[in-house]
Amino acid sequence: MNYCSFTLFVFSATIFLQSLNPSGAATCHPDDEAGLLAFKKGITRDPSGILSSWKKGTACCSWYGIACVNGDRVTILSLVGFPKKPERSLSGTLSPSLAKLQHLEVISLGGHGNITGSFPQFLLQLPKLRYVNIENNRLFGPLPSDISMLRQLEDLFLQGNKFTGPIPNSISNLSRLSGLFIGGNLLTGTIPLGVANLKLMQNLKLGGNRLSGTIPDIFESMTELKFLDLSGNGFSGKLPRSIASLGPTLLLLDLSKNNLSGTIPEYISRFNKLEKLNLSKNRFSGVVPNGLVNLTNINNLDLSHNLLNGPFPALNVNTIGFLDLSYNQFHLKTIPEWVASLPSIFLLKLAKCGIKMSIENWEPAAPLYYHYIDLSKNEISGSLERFLNQTEYLLEFRAAGNKLRFDMGRLTFAKTLKTLDLSRNLVFGMVPETVASLQRLNLSQNHLCGKLPTTKFPVSAFAGNDCLCGAPLSPCLL
Repeated sequence: MNYCSFTLFVFSATIFLQSLNPSGAATCHPDDEAGLLAFKKGITRDPSGILSSWKKGTACCSWYGIACVNGDRVTILSLVGFPKKPERSLSGTLSPSLAKLQHLEVISLGGHGNITGSFPQFLLQLPKLRYVNIENNRLFGPLPSDISMLRQLEDLFLQGNKFTGPIPNSISNLSRLSGLFIGGNLLTGTIPLGVANLKLMQNLKLGGNRLSGTIPDIFESMTELKFLDLSGNGFSGKLPRSIASLGPTLLLLDLSKNNLSGTIPEYISRFNKLEKLNLSKNRFSGVVPNGLVNLTNINNLDLSHNLLNGPFPALNVNTIGFLDLSYNQFHLKTIPEWVASLPSIFLLKLAKCGIKMSIENWEPAAPLYYHYIDLSKNEISGSLERFLNQTEYLLEFRAAGNKLRFDMGRLTFAKTLKTLDLSRNLVFGMVPETVASLQRLNLSQNHLCGKLPTTKFPVSAFAGNDCLCGAPLSPCLL
């Protein structure tokens, strides 16, 4: 069973378990009952009553979160937490007595946030495990060196804990593994070369750790890899050549927040299925390859915070919803026509991209869909009145450090707007009362004048203007 189908099976099973009627279910094996009751004993808080149906002497195959697919042996233990409402989730530790559940194939205890302890060694004693999810808890310590004992494992979710130390070399022996999620921990060292043996891998997510060194040349054998996330680590050097072999399958490539260098390789043009490319916050330099025009399915493109220069290729893509080219060494001069013509762009960030134009000459095809815009640190002039009047769902607009010049008192904006930064421009007039509905505001270093409306913003939001007065600034003179 491949990654997508098995994950769908687990999700469906979880939904099914949460709707089961306990009447008439099979009585599970005594060992399984003992193991489950020991697990319950290790839980110190159950504010939602998730385990209220777990009572000795009752049919434990009918307990909430439990399934006995064949006969009286428990095969699924699925108790998913409430990440957005941690007060409803379980707290406690994972009892080693769960090793009694010798027919267990699925254990899903992710998202509780308050399950503590070291890596649960009992997992290594469960020979039939195919799916393990203990993500987003407070587990700590090293991963076991003999993790290869989980020979049947297809998906391993450990992300969002506090695991430390290296990725065990023996993980390379989990030949059935298609999903490895160990991001958001404190893992160190390098990626074991033996990971190249994981030929069924479809989803490899190691982001948000403390891994370092160069990215090893391990990807040529991963002919089914669809998602690769190595972001938020300390990787350095150039990209390995074997990443080129992922062109036919890869949907997501996230290498952001590392210390990678060199040019963006020409082989990027082969990634015609790619939907998300994030190379931001590295040290990539040189010209962006023209082959980028072949990424006809790209939806999210982030090349920000690098050292890229030269002309940017005119993309013939109408799928982009997120575009961030900020803080490079581009000299775009204008907002490119291909950007303006995007039919449903949600986020646009072109800060410090060498744009020198009047904002009034920018005529985007779909201003209605914009939610986030950042045009800061360019040389953009003109008035925002016409553009902001066209937006209805805008949440954030930043254009600090430009040459915008208009009467602030005449400015209107979407009721949805939460953040407005027009600092270091040439804006004049009075501050309208409508800014009080914003959550973040910066109008400093302009030419505004008059009495401020009542707001919650600090002095820094209005500092450096010609003659503003009223709280939080000095009182107005009568």
